Amino acid sequence: MTPTRNLDLRCYFVTGPGDPARVVDTARAAVAGGAGVVQVRSKPIDARTLTELTAAVAEAVTEINPRAKVLVDDRVDVALALRARGAPVHGVHVGQDDLPVRDVRALLGPDAVVGLTTGTLELVRATHDVADALDYLGCGPFRATPTKDSGRAPIGLAGYPDLAAASPVPLIAIGDVTADDAADLAATGVDGVAVVRGLMNAADPEAYARRIVEAF
Repeated sequence: MTPTRNLDLRCYFVTGPGDPARVVDTARAAVAGGAGVVQVRSKPIDARTLTELTAAVAEAVTEINPRAKVLVDDRVDVALALRARGAPVHGVHVGQDDLPVRDVRALLGPDAVVGLTTGTLELVRATHDVADALDYLGCGPFRATPTKDSGRAPIGLAGYPDLAAASPVPLIAIGDVTADDAADLAATGVDGVAVVRGLMNAADPEAYARRIVEAF
């Protein structure tokens, strides 16, 4: 059976690069606006800096909403170290070239949140073999984005209904998604949207997150 973590994926904030204090403040505001997941991804960044940034984000997020989840991008070792410290870090999001999902689950344990990047119908269908070790899929790019070049063609609105229908676990859209896209994407059957620049650059990240949540 697929793990259930009571995830609220409607507004999923992925942190961008920048001053650590600003990243923490943006995460705090996004969660105050209803973001249910914060993934700490501030590349390029070394493991030590990522560890301390994630710890600070986790503390700030927990103060606002203890039910919100804090995940680490790619680095299972960072998640393990912080969880061993007792920090409120809930798991990781890994890509197709990172540690295999079953190994991630074995290392982090049954209560951790584990997400995986996909972006094609073939990749989504392939996750049926590891669905019991997954909590959700990230699927993109929605449109071309400078944040992360996956090499995959943009999916667009028309591509998400088939992907959402084929996914064995909840699926979120990512890739230059803005608050203005949230309602249209919600109508495709996805469970949420991941936003990087929209929230990082928002004058009012709390209000921006609230718009996304309300669209779902």
